[in-house]
Amino acid sequence: MDKLRNQAVENLMQVIAKMSSPDDCYEFFSDLCTIKELQDMAQRFEMALLLKSGANYQSVVSAVGTSSATISRVNRCLMYGNGGYEKAIRIFNEGKNNENK
Repeated sequence: MDKLRNQAVENLMQVIAKMSSPDDCYEFFSDLCTIKELQDMAQRFEMALLLKSGANYQSVVSAVGTSSATISRVNRCLMYGNGGYEKAIRIFNEGKNNENK
């Protein structure tokens, strides 16, 4: 992760962390990323959700429509990464639980 850290990346992360609504994020990311880049990131998060819920590779391929190589990369990050997917999934699930109350 140290290779990733520099002032430009730090500035970006600070801004993202301070976004206050999904609409703010939509506006920013639609300017920052191409549609394909945003779709790829969303697809990877969807894969992480499915893998964390116990889905096997074949069901993830069927549900998301991606290569097993990409699924493997996401799975490696879940197993050996920096915990980013884990935190994001926890935040996502907490948000869903709060919606259901």
